[in-house]
Amino acid sequence: MAPMALGLILGWCLVAASRAWHVPQPSLLLHPSQGVSLGDTVTLQCHLPRLAAWVKFYQEGHLISYKYPGKEQDRAEFSLVDIKQEAAVRYWCQYELLYTARTSETSEPVELVVTDHRFSPPEISLSPEKYVETGTNITIRCWNQDYQGIFLLHKDGCSAPIQHQDPDGGGTATFTLFGVTPADNGSYRCSYRAKAYPLVSSPLGDRVILVVRPTHAPPDPTGASGGSLANPVVVVLGVCTAALSFILVLVVFLLAARGCWIWRDESSDAGVPPRQPEAVQFQVPPGDSEGLTYAELHAVNAGPWLSGLPAAPQPAVIYAEVGTAGPH
Repeated sequence: MAPMALGLILGWCLVAASRAWHVPQPSLLLHPSQGVSLGDTVTLQCHLPRLAAWVKFYQEGHLISYKYPGKEQDRAEFSLVDIKQEAAVRYWCQYELLYTARTSETSEPVELVVTDHRFSPPEISLSPEKYVETGTNITIRCWNQDYQGIFLLHKDGCSAPIQHQDPDGGGTATFTLFGVTPADNGSYRCSYRAKAYPLVSSPLGDRVILVVRPTHAPPDPTGASGGSLANPVVVVLGVCTAALSFILVLVVFLLAARGCWIWRDESSDAGVPPRQPEAVQFQVPPGDSEGLTYAELHAVNAGPWLSGLPAAPQPAVIYAEVGTAGPH
């Protein structure tokens, strides 16, 4: 256990020491960073995470300048005056800490792109032209007659080219935008760079404008700009009308059902079955009815109208007409 603990302690000490000796990397910026032409002046700005004694600037790996930033300064600058084609290369910076000999790593490289207006701007075409549906494949062609080089496709608003192509010695490049969407709307232009100076660019050529329309856009029922706002209102009104109609029908149905239930409850409480239409004919027992007296007929026919008494089972009856006039 003791050797293991000792090893862990030594490892931790080595890591802490390496971190203590580590010098953070600087960052390099160009000002201006775009639109630099031959004859312009560009300033290299090396930003320092720690106070430094000296700052070094490199051009394609070669030391070109020492700069002392001064105390309490977090950056150092170096200017390139009267830019030539040879200045269109990559740059780095590096610094040394105060009171020590420790040196940081070099910064990430930055490229200085210089525009040479002696190059003629390239031509450009768009197919299909301008207005297209979502999902369409777009072809952009760029060409020039005087120079050959690497073509680059630019979109306005983007700091870097979105595509580049080497046409293998030809003077025409073809760029394809697959399945375009409204996010691809914008202006596009081309430039090219001579192979002898990869960071020397021609001026940007003319622009083409791409407008991507949504597929199957719903037609405007009003034929005016306000139609798209009226459609949701019509839909909402239709839904509300349907809902109110359903509620009214449901209320009427519930009221009718409630009246029916109340009538049934009252009938059940009274214990009286629903009244049926009563026969208007007189009923007499089978046999000869001519010998019956008025009292006997009354006793026979009055039975069904006795209130509160259940009707007794009756034998089969014979219907007959009884005359009320006396004998002739």
